[in-house]
Amino acid sequence: MAKTTTKRRPAPEKPVKTRKCVFCSKKGKTQNIDYKDTALLRTYISERGKIRARRVTGNCVQHQRDIAIAVKNAREVALLPFSAATR
Repeated sequence: MAKTTTKRRPAPEKPVKTRKCVFCSKKGKTQNIDYKDTALLRTYISERGKIRARRVTGNCVQHQRDIAIAVKNAREVALLPFSAATR
């Protein structure tokens, strides 16, 4: 006996919101990504101490890589914690 299958309708496509890179949008005002600027780096770190993903922050590839390197350097110099404080 053959199974009868019902065909599903494809889901309607939702418009994708793309975020612009903050560093690329400020072409006139270039903001350097520095490991000593902890206030800037904390915006790209979650509450648990993890580096936020590129799709979350909206950065381009090059600037996300620069942020990751700066965060890792700041952790080595003990400007940023490696993980969140435990209870």
